[in-house]
Amino acid sequence: MGAELINQLLLQGPDGADAKGLWPRIAACPRAPRTAGFTLLELLVVMVIIGLLAGFVAPRYFSQVGKSQVKAAKAQVDALDKAIEQFRLDMNRLPTNEEGLAALNVAPANEPNWAGPYLKKDVPKDPWGHPYVYLEPGTHNNDFDLMSYGKDGQPGGTGENADIGNW
Repeated sequence: MGAELINQLLLQGPDGADAKGLWPRIAACPRAPRTAGFTLLELLVVMVIIGLLAGFVAPRYFSQVGKSQVKAAKAQVDALDKAIEQFRLDMNRLPTNEEGLAALNVAPANEPNWAGPYLKKDVPKDPWGHPYVYLEPGTHNNDFDLMSYGKDGQPGGTGENADIGNW
């Protein structure tokens, strides 16, 4: 008799009238099984594994970024070196220290042999944002030195901080 009373209450509204709305729908609603989805513990284990993998991969990735900046600096030094040599062929001299690398894009005063610009764009900065250093005469058994002081922007150093030059 208790079950019949419960069913009768569920099929009737709170005022005892026949309910065609909410009460029958609540009674007929099936429950979802509790086995679907992931537990908090499973999600935490996955996050720890992803964190460990990132810890192993990130240092290798960032060391490659440093190596690629060094390679880019070497390529830029080589391109600037060739532009300076072209300037020398046209002008029968090297740019002075006062003219610097700007002479590759802007004609020095009273120079009819200048056939530049020798670069397609302005003189670039090194990959670390420092200007390239041009010295004439050179100090490394060259007619001129062209160098980047590396990541730290200071003479000397090792690794990414090492000087990169045309010698």
